[in-house]
Order: sequence, then C-alpha cells, then structure tokens
Amino acid sequence: MGAMVMNIAANVLGLGNAATPLGLRAMQDLESLNPRPGTATNAMCTFLAINTSSIQLIPVTAVGILAAAGSAHPSAIIGTAMFASTCSFLTGIISVKLLQRLPVFALPPVDVGNPAFKGDDSNPTNVSSPISSFSRPAFAAWKKLILGAFVLLFAWAILHLVTSRASGTSMPISIIQSISIVAIPFLIGFFPLYAALSGVAVYDEFIEGAKEGVQVALRIFPYLVAILVAVGIFRASGGVDVLSRYLAPLLDIIGLPAQVLPLVLVRPMSGSAATGLFAEIVKACGPDSYAAHLSGTILGGTETTLYVLAVYFGSVAIRRGRHALAAGLLADAAGVAASLVVCRFVF
Repeated sequence: MGAMVMNIAANVLGLGNAATPLGLRAMQDLESLNPRPGTATNAMCTFLAINTSSIQLIPVTAVGILAAAGSAHPSAIIGTAMFASTCSFLTGIISVKLLQRLPVFALPPVDVGNPAFKGDDSNPTNVSSPISSFSRPAFAAWKKLILGAFVLLFAWAILHLVTSRASGTSMPISIIQSISIVAIPFLIGFFPLYAALSGVAVYDEFIEGAKEGVQVALRIFPYLVAILVAVGIFRASGGVDVLSRYLAPLLDIIGLPAQVLPLVLVRPMSGSAATGLFAEIVKACGPDSYAAHLSGTILGGTETTLYVLAVYFGSVAIRRGRHALAAGLLADAAGVAASLVVCRFVF
C-alpha cells in the first residue's frame, strides 16, 4: 500500500519517471500475493489503471517547455490538464471495474498443485496487511492551524482571481484559469511545509530513494529498449503520417489540428517521443497558440499506457495482462476528448 500510494502521489504531481521505481516496487508486492503467476490479478489491473490515468495537478513537463519557449502564460494549461486527467481517471476506473466482469477477461482457475501457489486472491482475509501496524504521527493543533491558514490563504487568492476575471469570462472558465495560476505556488509551499510539520527528514528520504535509481534503471532497461525500438520503427516507417492522412476528414469534424494528431498517436507508446513532438508543435505554431495549449493539455491529461504496461508487467514476468490495456486506452481516449472540449471553451 505504501508503494502504491507513493507512486500515485508522484503521478498526481506530474513527476513522470520518478513514479516508476515506486510502481515497480508495488508490482513486486502485488505479485507476491498472486495465486496465478504470469496472469495479472484484478488488483494489478486496477493499480495500472490508476497509474496510467492519474489526475495530474501540475503537468510539469508541458509547463516547462512552454515557459522555455517564451509563453506569456505557461501555467494556463494546468487547469485544463487537471480537468482532462480527471475525466481520464474516472473513465479508467470505471472501465477496469466493468471489463473485469467480462468472460473474455475472466481469471483462469487456480492451479493448487503449482508450487508457486500462494492462495486465492478472491479471499485475501488471511493476508496480513502492512497498514495494520501503521500509525499516523501526532499532529498538534498548532500545526493544523498553520496548514489551515496556508490553505485558506490560497483559497482566498483563487476567490480573488475568480471575481476579478468573472466579468470577462464565464464562471467555470475563470475558476479553471485561477487554479492554473495558483496551483504551482500552492504545491511548492504546501508539501515542504507539511513534511516539516510532520517531522519528516525530506532530504534524507530523497537520498535513500535515489540509491535505488541505478538498480531500477538496469532492471527496466530491456523492456524500455523494446518499447522505444517499436515506437521508433512505427514513426520511421511513416505509420503516423499514413494515419494522419486518412484521419484528416475526421479531424476536421472534431476540431483536432492535424499537427496534434501525431502526439495523440504516440503518447500511449512513449513519453519521450510525445514530449519531443510537443516541443516541435510549440516551435512550429508558437507557445501561445491553440495547438500548443491543446497539445500541452493532452500531454498532461493522458499517459504512456503501453510503456507503463510493458515495463511494469515485464518486471514481474506477467504474460497475460487481461483488461489492463483496454482500460488504459479507454482512459487515454477520454483524456483526449476532454482536452478537446475544455480547450475549445478556455482557449
């Protein structure tokens, strides 16, 4: 549970690759409870659905590229990306829970004679939870007052911005724009403050986690090479260009700029390739153009589903991923659709 919570938190903050070591640890722990080695459990599929569709508070990569390109308001996509990733998250959770009930994704019978049998995950009451021994540190009243005052300060800032912008735009749009402005200062201040008040040695914890970086890189390297080679072949062979040409009529109907389509197609496969395409769009169309804002929102509202599944399942030798891929792709589709809708109204 600890590894999963930390992984989700890293994804929520838009830290990208920083979530991978924690996700791999969580997958190893889930595999230790798997009574069917080689087949993904419902818990694994649900965890990956959350991982590939987490709500992002700050799309750090996209905001950084826009700022480097000289955008007047690089944080403008924070609110739209938050809306898109929320839609993606809800779609992913609903999809993974509905798909696991379909016969085609049913779990095979447990082979009791298999020496790797660990018990039936449908009745995990005999598994001791590590959470049972966890106790939250005491949080004094004065610490709560400090945090409460901090939150109220930024709530007042949002309210002030909303009221000042409401005359020019509708209320929902002004709220999204105001959250985009306040989100980064709030998060930069809140989490260090919370950690300090909780007595957490943040720097020491960072060093401890960094020690595992080399081992994690070596463990995921083969799977990373495989997925990047596949993406490179797909792009170099002209697959993206062919799809863009045939899908052009549909793009005009839904209002998706043609230069954004390659990003939509590559995003589920490779985060680095999608980031490169986003940088190219920003350079070609301008950092404050509609295409740049839409691309940044899509980058923040979707995830590299195929990459995550390949690396996470590969690290624990899962051969049958069941409905994890379908749920992840449905979440990505919902994120793209939500990005189109919210960007059309905001930008």
